[in-house]
Amino acid sequence: MQYPIKDPEVLMLATIAGTLKGDYVREGPDDPWAASPFAWIRTRPSRQVGKIGEQLVAGWCAAKGLDVTRSSNSEADRVIAGRRVEIKFSTLWESGVYKFQQLRDQDYEFAVCLGISPFDAHCWSISKSVLRQHVIGHTPQHTGKGGTDTFWLSFDASNPPAWLSACGGRLADAYEIMRKWQTRR
Repeated sequence: MQYPIKDPEVLMLATIAGTLKGDYVREGPDDPWAASPFAWIRTRPSRQVGKIGEQLVAGWCAAKGLDVTRSSNSEADRVIAGRRVEIKFSTLWESGVYKFQQLRDQDYEFAVCLGISPFDAHCWSISKSVLRQHVIGHTPQHTGKGGTDTFWLSFDASNPPAWLSACGGRLADAYEIMRKWQTRR
């Protein structure tokens, strides 16, 4: 819906804003997200994006037949197939990387990292022990006093670190790992 602008000063300001828009917003055929069913997620505030990621993982796991419930406390996001799980979500950055942020050493057994590209998705089910080997304690997200409790996992989406290959990659691979959680209790 377009709203007619009557005030010439506002029209001038809108025209200037229109010329600036290209510097800030990618649209059109060169925007890889233009026709993506996931594009709307990128328009949401970061706090909502994390919640949407949790809902995507929970919904996908439930649709695949895994039992999914809310965690009893804030130390994990969900209980999936009987395991306490922290869910991390990233859309593909313009630089081609996924960044899974705010990884902490809390009370969960696995982190499920879901990465969404314009027309693809990747997923890793990473045990806490593997996170401790490669992420927690190794790649701090914040620096300075008190900035040692959060870590991030950042990598080129087309070339994940070799150690992640055992944790999934494709959605089907991550699902197989999670499906086996039920039988290994």
